[in-house]
Amino acid sequence: MMTPITLLEKRRIVLGVTGSIAAYKAADLASKLTQAGALVDVIMTDAAQRFIAPLTFQALTGRAVYTDLWRMDASAGLPTHIAHVGLAEGAAALLIAPASADAIARIAHGFASDLLSITALAARCPVVIAPAMDGSMYENEAVQTNLALLRQRGVLVIEPEEGRFASGLTGRGRLPETAALISALRYALGRSGALSKRRIIVTAGGTREAIDPVRYLTNRSSGKQGYALAHACLDAGADVVLITAARGLEAPFGAQIVSVDSAKQMHDAVLSAAAGADALIMAAAVADFRPASAAEQKIKKLEQADAPTLILERTPDILTAVHDRRQITGYPRVVVGFAAESRNIREYARDKLERKGLDLIVANDITASDAGFDTDTNRATIYDRGGGEEFLGLTSKARISEAIIARVAALLAEKG
Repeated sequence: MMTPITLLEKRRIVLGVTGSIAAYKAADLASKLTQAGALVDVIMTDAAQRFIAPLTFQALTGRAVYTDLWRMDASAGLPTHIAHVGLAEGAAALLIAPASADAIARIAHGFASDLLSITALAARCPVVIAPAMDGSMYENEAVQTNLALLRQRGVLVIEPEEGRFASGLTGRGRLPETAALISALRYALGRSGALSKRRIIVTAGGTREAIDPVRYLTNRSSGKQGYALAHACLDAGADVVLITAARGLEAPFGAQIVSVDSAKQMHDAVLSAAAGADALIMAAAVADFRPASAAEQKIKKLEQADAPTLILERTPDILTAVHDRRQITGYPRVVVGFAAESRNIREYARDKLERKGLDLIVANDITASDAGFDTDTNRATIYDRGGGEEFLGLTSKARISEAIIARVAALLAEKG
């Protein structure tokens, strides 16, 4: 089940489906967009109907499906009886997925011979295109020239993935999965948000501190809250650098990804990225301690008479280093910390807020079984420097993130 996405709720998305075997993925995309709260109007080309029936999309979206330039269907509730004008008018975005080589060429050169190409000409909203084609077609100079032309006009092109095609060949041209397509759509919709032109650094995941080449110390952080925060920043229009130790999570479209393992690597990456940044949101679960030395070779049980003794040392304190530099440079302009605690939550959070010169700190109880580590939900309290507290009851990590980002946007607006 797709979690509702605030940026998409009650917004009309026109989904264009063209002639490609990847049209079956568009059915899942239409379903997930509808579950996320969007109102999805589907336009299908004649070729698309060779691969999948319009009834499929009608069943998944609960809305009319448009296949004919001359058809008038009042049940769609459009502002005019002329379908191509009505579909484009008031749409939040036009997403064409999959986009065949033929459809890309028609749109790039202003053809107006079918409902989809005319709708693309009439659209005044963000246009997003996800090419999908077999063999070496995507690499063809004609296709690349057409895509370059569309990019020059402000169209967002989602790069296809490499893999095996229906023909049995392999190469670049596969339509990305639904999550990646929705992430790109969100990026296109969010560019004019409250954090437009702001540079935000977000950290995520639990660091790994090496014991030997195969073993490490870590924690239970999945990185989901950090990734949700990155998505929320992008939804608000920010330029996002995501410094992450997490694994296996879909990277938010449009974010600059910096992958790290250890606390030292994260420390260096944060200090480098934070120079001149508008905000730092330190959601990562950074190890407080690491082995004083890591073995160069795997520690073998047979070579140890007793279990080996592990001597630990402190890791560099990232927020303290950021605070010290901020005193000199003034950047990042806003810093948000996190406190995952098992007791004395308010006391520890307030203490950390003051010691590390934070603007906000987000605290949560790690003993709760339905929130925090390894879940899609959380509950938290946001503490600020003025003594204020905002409790966020059990909800999705996406909603928690939106509340935090709203506070960050307000602080930045105050600072000018």
